[in-house]
Amino acid sequence: FFFGRQTMAVSSYEKDVTLMEGEKPKVNLYDGHYSDHMKAAQTKVRIDTYGEDGDLGQSSWMTVKELNSMMEMLEVNSTSRVLEVGCGAGGTSVYVAKRYACKITGVDLNPHGVETANQLAAKDGVSDVADFVVLDASKPLPFEPDAFDAVFCNDTMCHIPSRKSVLEDWKRVLKPDGKMVFTDAMVVSGMVSSDEFATRSSIGKYYYPPLGENEKIIKSAGFELLDAIDTTPEAAQVAKRWHDSRDRYKAELQEPEDNFNGLQKFLHMVYTLLFEHRLSRFIYLAKK
Repeated sequence: FFFGRQTMAVSSYEKDVTLMEGEKPKVNLYDGHYSDHMKAAQTKVRIDTYGEDGDLGQSSWMTVKELNSMMEMLEVNSTSRVLEVGCGAGGTSVYVAKRYACKITGVDLNPHGVETANQLAAKDGVSDVADFVVLDASKPLPFEPDAFDAVFCNDTMCHIPSRKSVLEDWKRVLKPDGKMVFTDAMVVSGMVSSDEFATRSSIGKYYYPPLGENEKIIKSAGFELLDAIDTTPEAAQVAKRWHDSRDRYKAELQEPEDNFNGLQKFLHMVYTLLFEHRLSRFIYLAKK
């Protein structure tokens, strides 16, 4: 008798890993999260983390309440054309398109995220106003000048090098008096050890500005800084809920053991550094 080999299914956290600046992350969050976005266990974790009405498929520190607040800052309405930089799995863009009846374009480096985003837009009937593109947002954007009323970037700027040139390009694609908003959870506001930085950076490439540096860069890129809002306490609690929920649903998540433990260590570090205010998270609002 011939017994064929059994082939083990490869986890979404282990296949087609997206590189950041040519580097493979030590712990994989994004590929698995985006690919498994619609699985029941992931949904349970997001509901625990963001609330029953707050699950947008996000893998960040942003709640729906905060998102709505940022859209109000940007004055988004039915006549707006919005660009989301770092759209991930597209849930945020789809929500914005539906709630504000606006046109929105989402861009992301991760092809798993963009694939899921286009599927979600089709499922929710907004493909005509929400489109998604795979591209490296650290490079000049393939859009005409004065193309957008607003640029929105949630918890993604921390991955992007050459921040001044990126902001200058955002300014180029914004219409006159257009606004941009971005969040940054990597602002160094206390003592952080090299080991803590390494754990906090285990899921990808990060850039850590000192307190006050983002404000300087925004102004040097030609924007008028309108506000810088500290959201550190809220972000810390999101990290804690995310960590604790993953513990509860460990068996259902079916992640490779090493990756699960690595993500739990990462989330605990995020919580610790934010709770102790040694890293801070800010929302930055500026006008062209």
